[in-house]
Amino acid sequence: MNRNLFKLSTIALISLTLGSRVNSETAESNNSNPAVANAQGQATLNLVANGEDFVRQGFVTKDGWTMSFERLDVNLAEVTAYQIDGAFEPTETDTLDGLEYQEKVSLVDTPQVIDLAEGEADAAPILVADAEVTPGLYNAMAWQIDTAGADSPLAGKTMVMQGTATKDDQTINFDISLDRPIQYLCGEYVGDERKGIVEADSPGEIETTFHFDHVFGDAETSADEAINVDALGFEPLAQLASNDSLTIDDATLTQQLSAEDQEKLTKAIIGLGHVGEGHCAVIE
Repeated sequence: MNRNLFKLSTIALISLTLGSRVNSETAESNNSNPAVANAQGQATLNLVANGEDFVRQGFVTKDGWTMSFERLDVNLAEVTAYQIDGAFEPTETDTLDGLEYQEKVSLVDTPQVIDLAEGEADAAPILVADAEVTPGLYNAMAWQIDTAGADSPLAGKTMVMQGTATKDDQTINFDISLDRPIQYLCGEYVGDERKGIVEADSPGEIETTFHFDHVFGDAETSADEAINVDALGFEPLAQLASNDSLTIDDATLTQQLSAEDQEKLTKAIIGLGHVGEGHCAVIE
């Protein structure tokens, strides 16, 4: 072989080897640097709110009232999603400051009023927010139903339910407002499909789910099931109506409901928050 050609070939081989080594080391460095790795691998996580078919289609309560919602507003606040190693089962003794997580993303900083009754009967859950996140499994979520500020249409309230309730030949127009702030901590979504999985080329989704059958019960479920035994139903509220109209706030409910019914309502409102069928813990 020509001596000069041999030298050029050797130099090229050395350069190629060094270049490969540098590229490999750079890749390893980037992967160990979260800021760089995240910048190279961002994806989208969507947050939806779901009042389920109960509020979009109407339903019959445990005591025979047919409910139809015109609006069902909740003041949703401080929604944060987490990636936590292993299966996460929240308890009432957990604190947000004590969570050990790999990733954390804020999805709602400024409270938003969400009308859970919005849309057609078969409408998809309501898109609340989205964010660019690091891919992975978001298997924990914290969120609040909070008292709305003075500039909000729900000022001074956490929730307003408006619609009609019909039984036999009586129809009651109701407007029920509550002010009961709640902080939820939830694990992974439980349902027919798995949620919270985010890939670089495929957006993920997490869901705040509201189970209003916990408040009113469900005529399609056996009367001795817990969902009906523990629910308030609508009859105690119907007894407070005047001239087929019920406009009532939390303070008046506290005064006029029996102690037993007040306890049922309190527990039912606390039990509203889920992630699909997955239960959430109420924390301080």
